[in-house]
Amino acid sequence: MTFEHEAQRTAFVWITLPGHREPVVAGRIDRIDGKYYFTYGRSYLSREDAISIYAPELPLIHDKIAPANQLDIANTIRDALPDAWGRRVVATKLMAERGLRLKGDRMEEAIDEIDELTFGLNSGSNRFGALDFQASPRRYVERAATAEPLENLVNAAERIEKQLPITEDVFNALLRGASIGGARPKAYIEDERGQYLAKFSSDDDPYEVMRAEYVAMRLAGMAGLNAPGVGITRVMGNDILLLERFDRERRGDGAAGWGKRPMVSGLTVLGLHEMFAAYASYEDLADEIRKNFTEPRATLQEMFGRMTFNILIGNTDDHARNHAAAWDGERLTLMPVYDVCPQTRSGREASQAMRIYGAQRHSQLSLCLKAAHRFRLSEEDALTIIRGQVDAIVDHFEPVCDEAKLGDNSRRMLWRRQVLNDLAFEGLEDKLVGSIDRIQSGPKNHPNPTEKRPEPEAAERQRIS
Repeated sequence: MTFEHEAQRTAFVWITLPGHREPVVAGRIDRIDGKYYFTYGRSYLSREDAISIYAPELPLIHDKIAPANQLDIANTIRDALPDAWGRRVVATKLMAERGLRLKGDRMEEAIDEIDELTFGLNSGSNRFGALDFQASPRRYVERAATAEPLENLVNAAERIEKQLPITEDVFNALLRGASIGGARPKAYIEDERGQYLAKFSSDDDPYEVMRAEYVAMRLAGMAGLNAPGVGITRVMGNDILLLERFDRERRGDGAAGWGKRPMVSGLTVLGLHEMFAAYASYEDLADEIRKNFTEPRATLQEMFGRMTFNILIGNTDDHARNHAAAWDGERLTLMPVYDVCPQTRSGREASQAMRIYGAQRHSQLSLCLKAAHRFRLSEEDALTIIRGQVDAIVDHFEPVCDEAKLGDNSRRMLWRRQVLNDLAFEGLEDKLVGSIDRIQSGPKNHPNPTEKRPEPEAAERQRIS
């Protein structure tokens, strides 16, 4: 159609190394017969502080490295490229530069025609992890834009969703969030205290999704999981969820004082092609944690807790890309939980995106209990984690819904439907009788419902800081 004859053949991968703020060129990607081959640069290999981008896929060797496991491109490189939303933003930008506006299926056709290197070279530099894509091996040009007010970003995201034209400056600002994964409209924002991912509500949302995700993320932290700072605000009638970025760390003062952490997704850790993501398994991830992660025992307990919490909170979108780990050149370290949101369900049955026990993925805690030994947990230890999570959800559901100003209809839709659904406890009624009794008694109300609480914006700023 438009882009099939404009594919990029070569791009250079730059990396921000641990302890540094400025990126260096790591190597080159060559597109050959539809596959992407990576070669480390000689100057990079000669550095004393050089680390592999990710050793299981791209070890520090002089040879050209082909993508393994029937992949077209190394997963660790794919992690740094735009996903569904970002690809739509980039495609819209490229079409606008050519004076084109495509809609519906023609937009999807255009996205399918754009090669991975074009996506990388046309999305923002402030992407997930520590990698960036450049046209030159010698000169690094950061693709950044001046910060835009959230009102402008919300308006731009709405116009892109509706395939309407937007101004170039706002377009460039929106591209800053085009380099991260996921299908939901989003952007990066920052202030003197930190960097955040802003996720926007959508016209297609069936209910107050961003507020429900805020509730789930807050409850995750209260249930003992490692969760990032989170906030909720409202701009131009749109809910915006703010998440503290965990792939950035302070290495100096001011806006330029942020360092990037090399990261990989759970899908990369498992070595799976995206087309086979349905085969991703919590048990297999547990095996990788035991072999390749720092603090394996604590990490295994954390991952088991994420598996059970996803079931309790009704998050069935727990696919492998929704787990991330930092890479230091030798070992992986599990990063905070993210993208935890109750999902709508049409019937009583539900299944997780990742397998739980063997090939089974039904949203039932009994399967988690069968898999507990893979996480080095006894049955009683596993039950203790589940009971603690149930207590946290029952005790804090209403107060956190109040924080989020979640509507009554949304609360009723969540409680006992997505959140703490009866299906989750099937087969464990005798072992979790106390927890089930607590659930049936209903969520614990705020101790002082008449107390005036701060507006969500104020609460958010205090919480994230």
